[in-house]
Amino acid sequence: MKLSDQELSILRELQRDASLSLAELSDRCSMAQSTLWRKLQDLEASGVIKARVAVLDPAMVDAKLCVLASVSLHDHTEEAVNAFTSLVQRLPQIMECQKVSGEADYMLKIRTNDVDAYEQFMSHNLLRNPYIRSVTSSFVLKDVKSTTALPL
Repeated sequence: MKLSDQELSILRELQRDASLSLAELSDRCSMAQSTLWRKLQDLEASGVIKARVAVLDPAMVDAKLCVLASVSLHDHTEEAVNAFTSLVQRLPQIMECQKVSGEADYMLKIRTNDVDAYEQFMSHNLLRNPYIRSVTSSFVLKDVKSTTALPL
């Protein structure tokens, strides 16, 4: 989808602060509120804007430990992939899941309160799953950069 300069301006501002009022957003984007409102409706209807959310501080909500886990499945049958996908969707601790190339099949970004909580999560949810062959965990020591903003 080819986006206009005006639409890109709207998206940049929303990525910085999705709580802006229509008036504030129209000022920042230098366009009439009615034009802005129509463009927002179009961007949402087309799926460019998927959601407007609040970004929380993980340490303030007992999710300060971040783990990146490489997961390999025993096989890649439709049953195994569907079961794994279903498991990922059910577990709120899994923030992201990407199917990747290389030695692992999937990369997971997992948030828990601490190492003990992660061990419990791993033992009860991942390691007991019959479709998962192995899990390799890396603990994030420090967030050097963390953003939800896409490069526009």
